[in-house]
Amino acid sequence: MRLATVSASGEEMCAAVLSDDRLLSLSKAARHLTGPAAEALKANSMLLLIGGPPETLDVARGLVGDAEAGSLGTAILAEGAKLLAPIPAIRKNVLCVGRNYAEHIAEGDRAQKQKVGVTEYPVFFTKPPTSIVGPGGDVLTFPSISKQTDYEVELAVIIGTPGRNIARADAMKHVFGYTILNDISARDVQRRHGGQNFKGKAFDGSCPMGPWIVTADAIDDPHALPISLTVNGETRQDGNTRDMIFDIETLIASLSEGMTLEPGDIIATGTPSGVGYAMDPPCFLKDGDSVVCNISGIGTLTNSVRAV
Repeated sequence: MRLATVSASGEEMCAAVLSDDRLLSLSKAARHLTGPAAEALKANSMLLLIGGPPETLDVARGLVGDAEAGSLGTAILAEGAKLLAPIPAIRKNVLCVGRNYAEHIAEGDRAQKQKVGVTEYPVFFTKPPTSIVGPGGDVLTFPSISKQTDYEVELAVIIGTPGRNIARADAMKHVFGYTILNDISARDVQRRHGGQNFKGKAFDGSCPMGPWIVTADAIDDPHALPISLTVNGETRQDGNTRDMIFDIETLIASLSEGMTLEPGDIIATGTPSGVGYAMDPPCFLKDGDSVVCNISGIGTLTNSVRAV
């Protein structure tokens, strides 16, 4: 099932994406239902939907089935509804993983003339809520601050069930679904601040995300997904999630050590090779560029670059 947050008639609402890409307003579809799951669907908040009772998704699937069968026509949104980031207002920073694909590590080491290689443990950093931008939104560049705005297509994991000190064997039980994330990075700012990741990856508009969340049951194997990115139609990144060094189970187990993961938390799992700063010569994003991210089984996330 595909779940989206949309803006329609000036109202933000949760919608299910039907097989023909029409949008079903879950709050309208559930208006005749009662109970905690129905209330979670009527709230028009993706965070409340994700954090709803266990039966919430089953109720939503039933509504989608009814809509696909021709019922609930009045709950179908009119054309023109705008897709927003699946979780427009996140509860905490996006949790990000660095250096999680071997070829990306190798290209970075070559470009920086260093030898770091694969680390023993995952490398984590975060992106703030103000970095979130939805499908079709603008990736912002700040030429007076950075001349090296780069891209990184990533599979993002959405946590559904809370937990702390989660065992690796239990990790996938905590996954609600998946979406696409573009970890926009100001490379020169990263290096200016001692090589740490946060500042150079925290600019406004530096975290495009979407176009929707695909629930975990709809992805047979999240470690077997082709993942790619183009800039103005030119393929820059072309990889597969099977090439992750630290798999999703390991990332969840490691992140949750001593730290509670909550419903709606987002984990960006790293990027394959092909980033701009490692090209010869380096090739960074510029005003007017179109960046398209694709992950098989999820969809396509398209954003434009705008200098401010």
